[in-house]
Amino acid sequence: MYNMMKKWNQISLVKQIAIGLIIGIILAITIPEVAKPVTILGSLFVGALKAIAPVLVLFLVMSAIAQHKSGQQTNMKSVIILYLLGTFLAGLIAVIVSFMFPVGLTLTKGVEEVTAPGGVTEVLKGLLLNIVDNPVKAIFNANYIGILAWAILLGLTLKNASDTTKTMISNFSDAVSKMVTWVIKLAPLGIMGLVIESITTNGIESLLSYGKLLFVLIGCMLLVALVVNPIIVFIAIRQNPYPLVFRCLKESGITAFFTRSSAANIPVNMKLCEKLGLDKDTYSVSIPLGATINMAGAAVTISVLTLAAVHTLGIQVDIPTAIILSVLSAICACGASGVAGGSLLLIPLACSLFGIPTDVAMQVVGVGFIIGVLQDSFETALNSSTDVLFTATAEYKMQIKEGNKVNINKIA
Repeated sequence: MYNMMKKWNQISLVKQIAIGLIIGIILAITIPEVAKPVTILGSLFVGALKAIAPVLVLFLVMSAIAQHKSGQQTNMKSVIILYLLGTFLAGLIAVIVSFMFPVGLTLTKGVEEVTAPGGVTEVLKGLLLNIVDNPVKAIFNANYIGILAWAILLGLTLKNASDTTKTMISNFSDAVSKMVTWVIKLAPLGIMGLVIESITTNGIESLLSYGKLLFVLIGCMLLVALVVNPIIVFIAIRQNPYPLVFRCLKESGITAFFTRSSAANIPVNMKLCEKLGLDKDTYSVSIPLGATINMAGAAVTISVLTLAAVHTLGIQVDIPTAIILSVLSAICACGASGVAGGSLLLIPLACSLFGIPTDVAMQVVGVGFIIGVLQDSFETALNSSTDVLFTATAEYKMQIKEGNKVNINKIA
């Protein structure tokens, strides 16, 4: 038994996850009823990640800022620019593809009790209120905007604290990071449980009638992940971007696909940034911030489903309105994490741009919930893996600018 565990630990985490994935699929297809109790492993894994992520973000950000030395360079400005650019371009790509492959919908009921935000101002108001949220409540509700705000303020006020205090905070940060390592080691079992739950609960039959819509949605997300993002990275660092792109998709995208939670994937992304040798002062802030505002997948979802409603109703759309939709979807996507229901509940807001009634728009949201098992998985995988990709890109760009040699092939 000891030798088996030793050999298992020698296998890379990605291969371990792949093994768990394959076993989960086999069990769910062959003996679904017997395998159902195993789904508790998936719930425990996601629960553990969600539980530790807010505490991790608070201590990492607070420690990084408290120990930051004056004059020390950071590249947060570049990271935020990449986040916003990537989200806008994702929305724009979704609009273009939706016109190339127009999709009609069979509208559905079933979400009448859900309330969507009334406008962009309401979304932005929600974000601002999250900033001034009670710190204990922010941690309890995993409100990362609020957690970041408090961590930054505490870090700034502790800059003049004694070395003993700073050491204590740093020790807490290291301890939480170590706990994250323990949780991530359980990923293969967690992914196995999540796969079994997904297949036994949802099946594949319910998705077949929405094949064309899923093709456009997933196609757009793959286009952003494999074409648009690599182009952005290449322009920034002038090197082949694909080793880094594939590393981020493999080590961040796979777990995000199954957990379907950017918040739960924050510890995974932190660990990947550490493996890539990135500056802890930067990624401890950029990763939780990316889980809030870097929402390329959400921009795709909002644009595609909104234009699907437009095509279903036979509404004519001109180019300026389509461009406005791209901007609106990017703004809404950045606020998606502050709204219950995520990107889907921002669809009525985008539909209002074309005069589509709320009751019809909410039927489109119903379609979104039906295909959510795949839509949300791909969306989260794109969002979360891009957080690491753009954080790494900004740092490598700064290193190259300073005259240092950076070889992505060796790093990734």
